Amino acid sequence: MSGDSVKVAVRVRPFNQRERNANSQCAISMSGNTTVIKNPENGKSHTFAFDYSYWSHDSYREDENGVNVATGTKYADQRTVFRDLGQGVLNNAWEGYNAALFAYGQTGSGKSYSMLGYGPNKGIVPITCDELFKAIDENKDNKKQLQVTYSMLEIYNEQVRDLLTKPVAGQRGHLKVRQHPQAGFFVEGLKSVPVKNYKQIERLMDDGTMNRTTASTNMNATSSRSHMVITIKFKQVFINEAGQSTTKSSEINLVDLAGSERADSTGATGDRLKEGSAINQSLSSLGNVISALADQAMGKKKVLVPYRDSVLTKLLQGALGGNSKTIMIAALSPADINYDETLSTLRYADRAKKIQNKAVINESPTDRLIRELKEENAKLQSMLMKQGLGKQDGLDVEMLLKENERRMREMETTWEQRLELAKHEWEMSHVRVSEIDLSKDNPFFQNVNEDLQLSGIIKYPLNNGQTVIGRAGSTPDGNKIELKGLGIQGSHVLISNNDQKVFLEAIDNAKVIVNGKLTTTKRQIMHLDRIKLGSNSLFLYVGFPRERGKDEEILKYDYEFFQSELAEAEGFSNQDFFHKQSADTGPDSAALRIYQDYIKLLPMIAEVNAISEELEKGMVFEPFIKNLASHDVMGCDKSKDIEVKVTDMNTNTVWIWSKPKFVNRKFIIEELYQKHLENEVNINEFDKAHDPFWDPTENIFLGSCHIWLQSLAYQMAVEDQIEIHNYIGQEEGILQCCLQPCDKKGNSRGDDAMVLDPMDLLEKRVDFMVTISACLGVKWIKEENRRGAFCKFEFYDCPSAFKTRTVCNTSNPKFGFKKQFTINPVTMEFLNYLQTHALVIELWGTQMSSDGQRKLSTVSVAEDMVRSRSGSLMSQEGSMSSTDMEQQLVAMEKEMHNLKQMLKQQKAVNAALQQAYDESRKDVFLLKEKLEKAKSAQKMKAALTAGKPPTSGKGLQNGGMVNGVNGHSGPASPAINGVKGQSGPSSPSTQRRKATPSPSPSQDSQRPASATVDAEIAKALKSFFKDVKGVQQELHHIKEQNDKVATEDSNVVKSVAVNQQDKLRQVDDQLNSCVRELKSNVAAAIRKMKNQTNGH
Repeated sequence: MSGDSVKVAVRVRPFNQRERNANSQCAISMSGNTTVIKNPENGKSHTFAFDYSYWSHDSYREDENGVNVATGTKYADQRTVFRDLGQGVLNNAWEGYNAALFAYGQTGSGKSYSMLGYGPNKGIVPITCDELFKAIDENKDNKKQLQVTYSMLEIYNEQVRDLLTKPVAGQRGHLKVRQHPQAGFFVEGLKSVPVKNYKQIERLMDDGTMNRTTASTNMNATSSRSHMVITIKFKQVFINEAGQSTTKSSEINLVDLAGSERADSTGATGDRLKEGSAINQSLSSLGNVISALADQAMGKKKVLVPYRDSVLTKLLQGALGGNSKTIMIAALSPADINYDETLSTLRYADRAKKIQNKAVINESPTDRLIRELKEENAKLQSMLMKQGLGKQDGLDVEMLLKENERRMREMETTWEQRLELAKHEWEMSHVRVSEIDLSKDNPFFQNVNEDLQLSGIIKYPLNNGQTVIGRAGSTPDGNKIELKGLGIQGSHVLISNNDQKVFLEAIDNAKVIVNGKLTTTKRQIMHLDRIKLGSNSLFLYVGFPRERGKDEEILKYDYEFFQSELAEAEGFSNQDFFHKQSADTGPDSAALRIYQDYIKLLPMIAEVNAISEELEKGMVFEPFIKNLASHDVMGCDKSKDIEVKVTDMNTNTVWIWSKPKFVNRKFIIEELYQKHLENEVNINEFDKAHDPFWDPTENIFLGSCHIWLQSLAYQMAVEDQIEIHNYIGQEEGILQCCLQPCDKKGNSRGDDAMVLDPMDLLEKRVDFMVTISACLGVKWIKEENRRGAFCKFEFYDCPSAFKTRTVCNTSNPKFGFKKQFTINPVTMEFLNYLQTHALVIELWGTQMSSDGQRKLSTVSVAEDMVRSRSGSLMSQEGSMSSTDMEQQLVAMEKEMHNLKQMLKQQKAVNAALQQAYDESRKDVFLLKEKLEKAKSAQKMKAALTAGKPPTSGKGLQNGGMVNGVNGHSGPASPAINGVKGQSGPSSPSTQRRKATPSPSPSQDSQRPASATVDAEIAKALKSFFKDVKGVQQELHHIKEQNDKVATEDSNVVKSVAVNQQDKLRQVDDQLNSCVRELKSNVAAAIRKMKNQTNGH
């Protein structure tokens, strides 16, 4: 049969515990064979059509046997999936076709559940095997012999392991993939076990799972990064009347692929070692093969299908585009936090359904098969005789000859003899296993794995007395449990069991975590405590039989629970992280994704840190949440991302890696570590260009500050010291900067340039100066004195960023940066920009190249104190002994600390005075607004008294002078005072009107009362701002005195502290006097206006 399309099914699972805790929403919906996924951010939907769409998200319950049964017609249980998919595989096998079924999807999406099942909910593989032997048992035809063999392998890091063979100490156990001219690719030396019933297959599956779990622990390789392939070879041998036989054979490949997000996550843009890891090569190559086959099916010419690019694609060549009937099941997560991964899986499956296979019935006479093998052997032996050993025309002749001889022996050996031999091997293995004491009367540790199928497989009994847990080959004699995980010391932890209680004690400061918290002393462990040893060895403690409940939920404590508990212990609680904005809105979907990514990253970080420590690399990896609001000019971008800080503790060099880059490097590091264990590479002689721990030195973003530009819209200067904060909100330094309106020549315009309405600037020229003087107390340079720093910022529509010079070797770098900006003419767009945007000044750190750089000591505060203003260390030679100097420096440090605390309190007083100053300015404009309303009311009253219409007055009709500026209304008080955010709307009485010519001096005696009051008010305001200018200068002087703390000695600091106390009292008195005088002048103006009105 030819032209068979790959059948594709998708299946959505229920929410897992972490998704339920995060109140995730379901992003998947299904109707018939149609699957729809909805983007949680914009509501956009994508629709896909497949051969089968299975809804297993809800509408089910668990019966008394633990089996999930449907409570509605929508739910698809394990039997439903088997009837549609597994039964088709069986039917194809009986007809003599090769068949393949592989599961694809991200880690935790339910691939293994569909393939293998869990507990009583058996998956496609066990049900298929069970049904196959049921049919075999029903065969009563003596002339028809049915033979089944079973093999099980794992592909990890492009290496093949036989899961039915226990690894021998000192041997790698990796098998090679070979190519046969007729049979195609095969695994050399793979064990294929004859079986005669389903129970034997169950035992083999259990043995394979145990070996896979042990390898996962020893190799630090979770199952999510490995592929598992189960191959069932089914032969039907028909014997005719003449005694001749015909063989109809079928090969069934059942493939559980690695987590699909691993391939996607390693698209580390810009990483010099991009796609350098073989761990991800298989899935990447599989995607390329599927894409090429899809193009081929769509009629594209000259398509090269890259089967040879990976071990997995070599072994699946027949299943994809070859001699096989193939089914793919794509497992989906329903949660909106997994939207991107799920959409990627759906698109992957959509491409796969276009693939066309060419399946044929594998039927031929047995005698002919043996004859063909003998003829081929004769040719190969002739080639060996003529040309010697080795490869001929690309073929390994000796290997092919051995493979043919093995196949001939297999055909010539009777089926009964093969079954008897397999039975004998299993019995010997079973005897060895039974010797291990797994008494149910003792407490025990059971393993916890990322794959639910591999959790609880290994149980370590804790017998009476003491048991030492440590690295294999290093633990002392006696009761011991040997582990091979990362970070496991020779003797790691001591377990004491006195038949009543069990105690745990870390040995030699080994890393032991109980219930998410580091344990350093001896402590009792309780039933269902969670234990983490080293970097990634996870165990659940199951107590004495008397402590175990009948229906306790051991399944609750899975891998996800462990990681969430560890994250919460580090201060990353999901309950704090997923705060609701209101009672009606759920948690932010972006925050949910960040939380999930952080949880997934924690064990990877722990693993890489352990490898770095074991290889003596001196690298430390720390994850952190990057708040993108640090770069947002409107201060409203609250999206976040995860990055990893990498620190070389030998050189103090720092790198910041994105999450995709870290994941990529993590796989390469893991691969390097495995080669190191196998003595394939020498770490000390490893090429730096290919070293995943090393990168060229780069500049580091330290933090940023936001300076709101609204004050410039009123031509008011902004001169301040602003804290620089990093991504996580910690202070990195204090920036001295100024935004000052200026003239064409760059000279300051002072307070006289201030406008009360930004519209006055429209269509005019505006100049202002940006000054970045210095940055005080830069922690980046304090930590390492050979580092440097510079600032940069972007403004409006300028095509490139502006950058200060780089200053090194001082924690108080002086940049001396000035830049004049000219806007001519001012547009409405620019005014809106000033009202709504901030100037984001970023602080960046520089560092020396790590090549040949020695380890540098941290610069202490005291060392900073003996620096000259230029940043170089002053010579202290000959002045005192080193011991005396050290004592003096310590004393000075303490004194400096106390003085800093005092100055910190004074800064708080400064802030209160500044706030009072701002409030007084608000009062001014509120009084002005009240005065305008009162003046309008008086004019209305005067007009009515004179019997004239309210609009007949010339000054009232044309608007006169409003707020002292022709024709423009004043802004709301928050905008005037430079408060962040947009200014409020003007009152109706202050809306913009057409301006009229100002009255001449000769008309002054005829000026109405309102005009006279305007003049009085303008005079009062001018006097107020003149007086307040002195207050501002005093505050600025105090701030400059504060700056001396970081550079002057203790005597100067004492003097500064005393002087500041006096100046603060003076500033307070001056500010109160200014406010009193302003209120008095305004009150006098109002009384004068009332008297003049009454006189009229």
